[in-house]
Amino acid sequence: MNTERTWWQDAVVYQIYPQSFDDSDGDGGGDIPGIIDRLDYLADLGVNVVWLNPVYESPHHDDGYDVRDYRAVRDEYGDIADWERLLDGLHDRGIRLVMDFVPNHTSDEHPWFRASRTDPDGEYGDYYIWRPGDPATDATGTPGPADRAPPNDWQSYFGGGARTTSTCSTSTSRTSTGRTPTCARTSTTG
Repeated sequence: MNTERTWWQDAVVYQIYPQSFDDSDGDGGGDIPGIIDRLDYLADLGVNVVWLNPVYESPHHDDGYDVRDYRAVRDEYGDIADWERLLDGLHDRGIRLVMDFVPNHTSDEHPWFRASRTDPDGEYGDYYIWRPGDPATDATGTPGPADRAPPNDWQSYFGGGARTTSTCSTSTSRTSTGRTPTCARTSTTG
């Protein structure tokens, strides 16, 4: 029997929500340079893994999980050079970085989403599941055309109904069943 433990089984993980962690430039929001300023503090705590909540380029309608570009950093947090300095600084202290990465949480502004919506039979068409909405489930209670109705009447895991905005996506709402709905609208909790 192999009793050797892997690194993550004994890890001391520190989760960082960058928006509120440390504000290096005084603009009222945390940023990557602020995290870099606190690396010695994290090391002194005995942290050996940092779990970083999303810092990807995003319109930030879903706390950064609505990603516009997975290869870029949201301006409010810094830039890719800041991210690389963070990674180097963590590694210099023997700390691993785990990025909060949910590949099916794209923004309706992501190029794949736009291509899929424009041409559901095209190259990116099957990246998303497209279904007509159900006018009977309109959050306002007002019947309307299927292309403007939410896909279902599921309740949000976080309380209240899962409401929709004016553009389509398949990724942002979590439901009481723990499933992400396949939908024709961007869901937000309410």
